[in-house]
Amino acid sequence: MLVGYVSDEWDMAVHDAAVEFTGADGRSLVLRSCPSGAIHGDMEPGAYDVVVAKLGYGRKRVRLEVGDGSVHRLRLLSDGPYGYMWPKAVQTGDTAEVRIHAGARYHASLWRYGWERQLVADLGWFDDHPGGSIRQILPDSDVARDGVAWNEHGYLFPSFDPRTRLVAPESGLYYVHVGDDEGRFFSFPWVVAPERPTAPTAVLASNITWNAYNDFGGRSNYVAAKKLPATPTVNARQEDVWFSDPAQQPWDAASYEPLSFDRPEPLNSTLEDELITDPMITRGVEHVAPAEWRLLGWLEREGFGHDLYAETQFDAGVMDLHRYRVLIISTHPEYWTRSMYDRLKSWVVDDGGKLMYLGGNGINCEVELLPDDRMRVMNENYHDRGPDYESRFGMRGESEASLLGTTTTMSGYETGAPYRVLEPQHWAFAGTSLGAGDLFGSVSLDRRAIGGASGHETDKRTPSTPPQAKLLAKGTNPDDGGAEMLHIEFPSGGEVFTVGSISYTCSIAVDSDVSRVTANVLSRFLAP
Repeated sequence: MLVGYVSDEWDMAVHDAAVEFTGADGRSLVLRSCPSGAIHGDMEPGAYDVVVAKLGYGRKRVRLEVGDGSVHRLRLLSDGPYGYMWPKAVQTGDTAEVRIHAGARYHASLWRYGWERQLVADLGWFDDHPGGSIRQILPDSDVARDGVAWNEHGYLFPSFDPRTRLVAPESGLYYVHVGDDEGRFFSFPWVVAPERPTAPTAVLASNITWNAYNDFGGRSNYVAAKKLPATPTVNARQEDVWFSDPAQQPWDAASYEPLSFDRPEPLNSTLEDELITDPMITRGVEHVAPAEWRLLGWLEREGFGHDLYAETQFDAGVMDLHRYRVLIISTHPEYWTRSMYDRLKSWVVDDGGKLMYLGGNGINCEVELLPDDRMRVMNENYHDRGPDYESRFGMRGESEASLLGTTTTMSGYETGAPYRVLEPQHWAFAGTSLGAGDLFGSVSLDRRAIGGASGHETDKRTPSTPPQAKLLAKGTNPDDGGAEMLHIEFPSGGEVFTVGSISYTCSIAVDSDVSRVTANVLSRFLAP
């Protein structure tokens, strides 16, 4: 009889886990998981108390009904560490909970990420007493869909420890650093918005995109996008549901299981001694929070005051656009709600707002934010789209190019290159000494798309681009894949500056011309 499978937090099969079944009569049977994670055994139907154990993972107790036709998923959590703030985005003065898992004694601290990382609070050492108490429990469900709800079940002391209840400081990007006795390190971001506006510029952290790419639990919008597969992964090279399983290929289904925000985000982890000018060598960090940190640090270095918000806070109405002169979205703001887009467009086109789009593949797909801290991605039948649709976002309404001027294309994908100046007389290039045909943006911290500020994913004009858009520069990526840098003016006085490249913020802190161009635009947009 196939009883079920044992898998870990990535839904990778766990081999040789000991699984002890104790029936109502008190007799026990010990089975071991196969290399596929499968648990097979000749068992009488009925209810069992089950203990699962494997070296390097936390043990757990569950109660299962065997013989009712169910194939159970038993999820073990490796020794970590992992963690996240809950809520992940708050306002100054709000209280949030630090949720950390570790298999050994650990030290935690809170840091503010500006041009330099600054220690805000030493949260102290957390001991494994009683044994196993600092290990969290991984639910046996699809945790990417349902969340992990750490500190909400099992041993409750961590939720009462005053060191795990933090009052949010002034607006900014914060990280909690966790290092354990085994030399392992993990860090995770915390977005703090102001209680009320403190600066004329607002910046949006792309936390909806962070969640779309977060495959903790075995799913994201790119890995098993539709639902958790029936069996755990044994070898990702062979079974990666992104590439190899037609039944799991993303974006061709009629619907998709939601993705929960209530789980760690390993993709956002920084290195323990990382500096803002260090190359980003861990695959993935170049398009999420660590790259956005480079922009925030640059703003601080250049003396541009700003307030930080999460995209989910914008959707919820926490940020009032009309209290700001400039809004900056950056790096990879791919996933947006339709109401966010409509409010942003109205603010720019009708009310004269100034938008700086310092990223690539932006507002490319619509999402629905659900009331239970989950989101549903609207990828439906993307592969059946007609030739007139410019993006997943455009499939469901107006194309994002109507505001941003561009949409992303596959040409130039995962390449990096400098931009070439096409309109040297434009005020964006003032003080740079750049002339027509000159290259700029050759220095980049992006180690995934090496070569320059136009890279990773790049955006270009479409039929929906406003006709008054001015093409200032274009990336020199292969196959005409360079990002297009645009300036768009609307009759209301609203303006948009678009760079069309994910890699742009990977250059802003280290390339003098990228820095100067960006500063020119922001200064102009802030001028009365």
